[in-house]
Amino acid sequence: MDVVINVFVGLHIIGIASLLGGFLTQMKAMGAGTARFVPAMLHGALTMLVTGVALVGLNQAQGSSVDNIKIGVKLAVLVVILGLVYVKRDEESIAKPLFGTVGLLTMVNIFIAVLWT
Repeated sequence: MDVVINVFVGLHIIGIASLLGGFLTQMKAMGAGTARFVPAMLHGALTMLVTGVALVGLNQAQGSSVDNIKIGVKLAVLVVILGLVYVKRDEESIAKPLFGTVGLLTMVNIFIAVLWT
């Protein structure tokens, strides 16, 4: 079971890397006002959602304790990110504040995962 959990953790990290990487590749375009949500950002957010839910289930099935408040906060932040990216995915350019919000929420989600013990 530990191997399966570790595989899902790896996939979860790949999802966050895709979301954050997509954001970072658009930083120069954001400065020019032409940033857009690339498919990697949507796919990364979806990967995070699926693997995160699977990780909670696998950890509970193994008998490990899960901090439900932390998971709920992370899920709420991810749902906001996913909603913004999904709704605006076909637009040619995204307003700087909206695009910056997605990047900020992505980093908030990372810091919640790492620092909330």
